[in-house]
Amino acid sequence: MEKSSDVKPGGEDSKARFQTYLIGGTSSLLSTLPTIVVFPIYKTIFRQQIHNSLVQEAVGQLRKEGLVKLYRGVAPPLVMRTLNGTLLFGFQDTLLCQLSLRFQDVIPAAALPALAGFGAGMVEAVVFTPFERVQNILQNSLNDRQLPTLSSVLSQLRAQRPALGYYRAFLPITARNALGSSLYFGLKGPTRAFVAEQGLPPLASSFVSGTLTSMAISLALYPLSVLVANMQAQVGGEPKGVAACWRALWRARQQNVALLYRGGSLVILRSCITWGITTAVYDLQVKK
Repeated sequence: MEKSSDVKPGGEDSKARFQTYLIGGTSSLLSTLPTIVVFPIYKTIFRQQIHNSLVQEAVGQLRKEGLVKLYRGVAPPLVMRTLNGTLLFGFQDTLLCQLSLRFQDVIPAAALPALAGFGAGMVEAVVFTPFERVQNILQNSLNDRQLPTLSSVLSQLRAQRPALGYYRAFLPITARNALGSSLYFGLKGPTRAFVAEQGLPPLASSFVSGTLTSMAISLALYPLSVLVANMQAQVGGEPKGVAACWRALWRARQQNVALLYRGGSLVILRSCITWGITTAVYDLQVKK
């Protein structure tokens, strides 16, 4: 039997776990203002993903629609940002703790954060796929007349089975989120340590590491985001599987990687702002 002095009290452990969820949510909440600021950029990217248009053409579409419609669909990402940070950071920390206790002699310690991030990303996909589905429908101008309000979108999705309604494109979202979270938690620590060695203060090191890590992930997984946007933007029609949708997208992009990555440069700017701030705020609170 272990001595009581060697066992961490359950209350303290639970409090530490809850604090991680709280810090993750707070970090993402503080990045909601940049989310509002860069939402027009996000919407521009979305239009490029859907219509394969140039930046000037996408901006022209949004300008023609007016300021009111510019922020149509902003509610889901605002809610997602706060809840996403709460779940992602908190659940990753919970998984990391469990993996460290059970598999510390089997799995290298350096790989544990990435493995825990992979699991957190899968849970994230289950929770947030419906949010992303609603957001993509609202952002598609082709749905404005048929589905003018949030309530009309929700009613339409409820009438369909989950695979075609709320959980359309669940598989590519799971792949994107699981891989992205795994890379983020696996790389941000080593990247922060490397940047700190260059003489930057801790807060700046965290910001730069979050920016560089999320930038690389966004670009690597961008084709999955394009696929998700195209699968989720439409409501109704002939149901197609992931493979069929990917073939149709690849043909629509003329089998050209450059066209597939149209809008990718703006992803860099969005990642620099949102995940740089989120990482810096999270690391700052954790170190207190």
